Amino acid sequence: MSPTLAVVWYLVVSGPQGGLVTMPDFFDTREECKSAIAEYQKETAPAGWSVNCFPSASPYADDSDDDDSSESDDGSAG
Repeated sequence: MSPTLAVVWYLVVSGPQGGLVTMPDFFDTREECKSAIAEYQKETAPAGWSVNCFPSASPYADDSDDDDSSESDDGSAG
């Protein structure tokens, strides 16, 4: 069986001085994310701020990669 990748959309706000904030919730479709932006744009936003939708893998994707050889479980750093 081949793994399935689910894509979700995150709302990202960028500030005038270069900062980025990703909203903690995600949208299942790009249309839902764009709708949220349309609602945001109904209010006057501060100058220099912008909002965009970015795709990412679902946080609930089936992570079937069982190779954890590069990570240590003993709590040591480095």
